[in-house]
Amino acid sequence: MSVRNNEDRLGSKESSDSTLEQEVMNSGAGLSFATPTEIVEIPSKGRYYPKGHPLHNQDTVEIRYMTAKDEDILTSQSLLKKGLALDRLLQNVIVDKSIRPESLLLGDKNALVVAARITGYGSDYDANVTCPDCEASFNHEFDLVEITELNYGNPEKYDIQITENRTFFLKLPRSDVKIEIKLLTGADEKKITELSERKKKMKLPQAALSDRLRAIIVSAEGETGDSKLNMLIDHMPAMDARYIRDVYSNVSPDIDLTHTIECSECGSTNEVNVPLAANFFWPG
Repeated sequence: MSVRNNEDRLGSKESSDSTLEQEVMNSGAGLSFATPTEIVEIPSKGRYYPKGHPLHNQDTVEIRYMTAKDEDILTSQSLLKKGLALDRLLQNVIVDKSIRPESLLLGDKNALVVAARITGYGSDYDANVTCPDCEASFNHEFDLVEITELNYGNPEKYDIQITENRTFFLKLPRSDVKIEIKLLTGADEKKITELSERKKKMKLPQAALSDRLRAIIVSAEGETGDSKLNMLIDHMPAMDARYIRDVYSNVSPDIDLTHTIECSECGSTNEVNVPLAANFFWPG
């Protein structure tokens, strides 16, 4: 991430026409300033957005620093209950208002959320972790700038074809069926979450893995109908389902939040995933 100097844009015609939300404050003493912005690299590098999307082939997104007004979003019980708080926050801080948070690939969204957190509260993040060896729980302070790495995805690892629509064709190892999969966006993730909530309210059995496969798979042997895709997923061999998940996790660009820590109890060294707990946006 790099800080962008906005001073030379203030008062210019370009600045007045910009979509950047200028947080300008004025007082009787003549105090005025504009919120600084950050240039954030996104893990997809814009490769998997279709033509016409504002991030098509764009490898960075400009965000402005979090403000006190943005904290109101993060403490809104209504937005939190609806699961909209983070999307609304990103909508506020992304400079280019043609970029909709729900259209972001999940890995890019994660990168922007971490970047926004750093601008608001700094890079120090104190979280509770559990030692894989002795299972002791202890607090560890992470430096989000130091540990956050970009994983650009590795489609070359598999014999798959990337289409013009930014989807992937692959052949399943057990059933030999040729399927097409896509990368999930924020909107897709929201639908999966809403489906899970509906099942919970109706006391229906959860099917998290199958529901995610339904969101990922676009076609099978050229068939795109829901009934045929559902039949495929319901009768899919476990080996094929695992293969799809492995391919997806390797081709999907994201941020890498794994970090090596030493257990304060037993002294063992292990690689752990940085837990994004409730205090990620509410330190202290």
